[in-house]
Amino acid sequence: MALNFSFSLFIFLFLWSRLTLAGAPHYGRQFIGLTNFSEFTKGRGESPDESALVSPEIVTQIKWDELVVSWNADLPKGVVLKIETRAIYPAHSTQFYTMGIWSGAAADRRRMSVKDQKDNDAEVLTDTLALKAPCDRVRIRLILSGAGNVPPPPLQFLGLSFADKKYEAPVLPPNRTAWGKSIAVPERSQLDFPEGEQSWCSPASTSMMLAYWANKSNRPDLNQAVPEVAKEVFDPNWPGTGNWPFNMAYAGSFSGMRAYVSRFSDVSELEDWIASGIPVAVSVANTVLKGVPPREGPDGHLVVCVGFTEKGDVIVNDPGKRQQIRSVYPRENLVKAWARSQNTVYLIYPQGANIPDDRFGHWDSCETEYE
Repeated sequence: MALNFSFSLFIFLFLWSRLTLAGAPHYGRQFIGLTNFSEFTKGRGESPDESALVSPEIVTQIKWDELVVSWNADLPKGVVLKIETRAIYPAHSTQFYTMGIWSGAAADRRRMSVKDQKDNDAEVLTDTLALKAPCDRVRIRLILSGAGNVPPPPLQFLGLSFADKKYEAPVLPPNRTAWGKSIAVPERSQLDFPEGEQSWCSPASTSMMLAYWANKSNRPDLNQAVPEVAKEVFDPNWPGTGNWPFNMAYAGSFSGMRAYVSRFSDVSELEDWIASGIPVAVSVANTVLKGVPPREGPDGHLVVCVGFTEKGDVIVNDPGKRQQIRSVYPRENLVKAWARSQNTVYLIYPQGANIPDDRFGHWDSCETEYE
């Protein structure tokens, strides 16, 4: 009798925990982080020197139409990792789309996105899978070549950031504990380098965040100059250094570091991270952030959120400035500018860091559901 009661209690708690998680508001975003790949099954690659690992079906708790995949991998020189994904619908599955090719060293010249991936189901926009119809299931395939004796998969982390572009999240109450707080993140400008004036905002932001942890953790190896980061994250098919997962793959290649792309739903989540003492890079529309008339051509820009004023306006390290890199912008400008990227962020921190509570399932603290 006691055994039956204990078993019934276990089942009740298990189902209750799943229902509680499933019922939590996601506000059109969900993040799933993987560190255990034991459920992946072995498969064959397209050539004899390739090996493949395929995930079970991963079930999301939102219907999504965009997916960004990040990875942190320890790859020796000469080893190449290809990350692929397919969406799974009730009646059919899409093809596998390549989300990125990453190698053990930039000198391998095998770090690249794949162009011209478009069909009736989806399109790959450099680093983002954009579906034509929403879905709630996905499968990941990892293809490794040149591995030799490297045990597959040489991954520490795989991050899946899902978004429903049509979802309009409500404005949430601010986290005022972040107001009046500013984090001492080193200031670096892309404009200090002629080749970086137009396109080095992303590696400059990554460089600043790594430098912050270099100082805080007494790890000089993390203090990488902007040109070095730019060299490591260059994507010839972008072309340039703005590939979101490539920046995080580089930052996450340092021992003990976690780095990935995610998407938030509200400014209050940025405040949660600032209140915890962790800076966050945000992808914004540059002219909208500054409140000036739009210019011709691309307007995407990365800045590092380092704090908030006493009134709740945002403080950023803006690598697009040569002077006054640390700048204050109106809160409403940030909201509008950040929305252009579906509230995309870079999160970089040491493994085991005291990150904020994940109220809505938007960073690396979610349960994974396989089917």
